[in-house]
Amino acid sequence: MAQSGVISADSHFVEPPNMWAERLDKKFRDQAPHTVKGFNGKEGEFFVCENINPIPVAGFFGAGVPSEELPAHNRKGFEAAPASVWDPAARIKDQTRDGLEAEVIYTSMGMPLYGLDNIELRDACFRAYNDWAVDYCSHDPKRLLPLGLITLEDIQAGTQELERIAKKGMRGAMIWAEPPDDRPYSHTDYDPFWAAASDLNMPLSLHILTGRKGMGIDFFADNLALQVSTLHHEVERSIAVFVLGGVLERFPQLTIVSAENDVAWMPYFMWRMDFAHRRIGPLSSVELSMKPSDYVKRQVYATFIEEPILLDGYHRYAADNAMWSSDYPHTAAIWPRSQEFIQSTFSELSEADRRKLIHDTAARVYRID
Repeated sequence: MAQSGVISADSHFVEPPNMWAERLDKKFRDQAPHTVKGFNGKEGEFFVCENINPIPVAGFFGAGVPSEELPAHNRKGFEAAPASVWDPAARIKDQTRDGLEAEVIYTSMGMPLYGLDNIELRDACFRAYNDWAVDYCSHDPKRLLPLGLITLEDIQAGTQELERIAKKGMRGAMIWAEPPDDRPYSHTDYDPFWAAASDLNMPLSLHILTGRKGMGIDFFADNLALQVSTLHHEVERSIAVFVLGGVLERFPQLTIVSAENDVAWMPYFMWRMDFAHRRIGPLSSVELSMKPSDYVKRQVYATFIEEPILLDGYHRYAADNAMWSSDYPHTAAIWPRSQEFIQSTFSELSEADRRKLIHDTAARVYRID
């Protein structure tokens, strides 16, 4: 029997390649992100833009493709994408097929753009994307809930863009998973932005593949699995800065979302911060009024896809902070068998706890009726 009232807290658009050139300010259109057929002798279609690593576009819509078929799938072009990419009505049909009530939707091609060195171009790309995503989701704003893109070199401009997209109906925004070394998130320069996000009730997401340091994944690496296995470390470091750097102390209404970094590591990480703060906290210049783990429980949420191991530490963190996600239509997605996973994995939880994971927490964080 299908579980009703399921919300995916982390699904994705796959932006049509021509969207950027069509929507960017005219001065940037010759530099717009785009796709090319073939790259350095590689078969397939690739998303490219200035200094970012080329990405096979088929990797953005690998949901439901068996693992052994992924090499051939990734040689396909954008024409192989599901209709839901350009047709929100088709997206609703795919939601229904998977038994979902609504999706909180992130970018796909916008993630590597966080690594663009051209700051003006990145800002223009983000504004264009934000407008496109709002237009797409206007088809059914109760079931299609967009999150925006914000860049923070110019914090005043980033704050203004956050305010603009909040007025347009976006439910939150992505920032760097990890900022540049010279201005960590504990820097007081960011305080006006944290204050605006708090006042607007706009959760801020730290999504994999959006760190300024690592610049994403090299999809031509010999051991891609090795890179994927350690992606969560940049978000782990950022959360430590938010907590131990005193940001969450100063802004108790600020909500941070760790997106697609899984959950099971969080209880140990909370214990580790508590231990470090208890033992050597007096050596720090930052004073905290609570244990580090209490800030995490109060203000930090985390999405996961197919991660039964989170139940091992469920009582320590996940009960009120974890949010299931389908990741549709990415390769990690379990679509269209999300219902099967939910029923088999959470069968021993109480109905109340199961609803927290698949509905209630996401509904609370993103203000979903």
